Amino acid sequence: MSRIALAVVTVVLLAAIPGYLSDYSLGLMIGLVTYVTLASAWALFSGHTRYVSLATVAFYGSGAYTVAVLNESLPYPLVLLCAGLIGFLLALIVGLSTLRLAGIYFVIFSFGLAELIRQLITWYEVNVTGTLGRYIFLDVTARGIYWQMLALAVFTIGLSAWIGRHRLGLALKVIGDDEMVAAHSGIDLSRTKLIAFTLSSTIITLAGAIASPRWTYVEPSLVFNPTVSFLTVIMALLGGANRLWGPLMGAVPLFLLFEWLSVSFPDTYPVILGLMFIAVVFLFPQGLLSSAEAFRNRLKGGTA
Repeated sequence: MSRIALAVVTVVLLAAIPGYLSDYSLGLMIGLVTYVTLASAWALFSGHTRYVSLATVAFYGSGAYTVAVLNESLPYPLVLLCAGLIGFLLALIVGLSTLRLAGIYFVIFSFGLAELIRQLITWYEVNVTGTLGRYIFLDVTARGIYWQMLALAVFTIGLSAWIGRHRLGLALKVIGDDEMVAAHSGIDLSRTKLIAFTLSSTIITLAGAIASPRWTYVEPSLVFNPTVSFLTVIMALLGGANRLWGPLMGAVPLFLLFEWLSVSFPDTYPVILGLMFIAVVFLFPQGLLSSAEAFRNRLKGGTA
């Protein structure tokens, strides 16, 4: 069976799963597919360029809050369209102003972006609307959320595969290896990074918008939780952010592990999360897939 046929069969089976799951299991699957989407979208930009972005929750939360604000005044499809447009414009503004930064400076800014947006929304809600937090009244079932998120995950992985075979993907890889070489090769650094960052951020915003009806009640501290950014980075790095299937390979086991840890050790969970982040960076700097491939090549070399 070809890879494409196998992928199609897998997607069909995943789409049929909700009919056989309990409410708890379906909620678990929604969370799992959500993080596969987030990790894959994050890797679309950061995996090749090696720009470590902690701004995931800035866009994820913006998408969720857009739904909270517009859900009573617009049809659901238009709400999603507005969320995607807001994510696109926000990514464009942030990208134009920050993608010239590199290294620790970009990491610090991306981490602070979520807090900046959270504080701005909090100030607006308290001082202008006179309230903090909004309800989401949408006739969207858990199955509907799952199918939408699954479709977004499939689209994200498909887009990543297409970019990997396109000139854009090659340009991103060269930028990740050495920006000076990329510039001397005639690659438009700003334009290339901006395109990838905008695509990645728009998808993340849509993921937040699709997931938001699960909460019913939304407030800034809930949807701009920095844990989302750290989990996304750990998952992508563990599987291998520069590999097509790497984010998925990292997201599936880690999401299940983190779910168990958050329930079993709620007080020490943040500490465990930090230790795992350090462990992934030091033990698997290139991801599990690259490490497994290197180990297999070493075995072949030893056998020869």
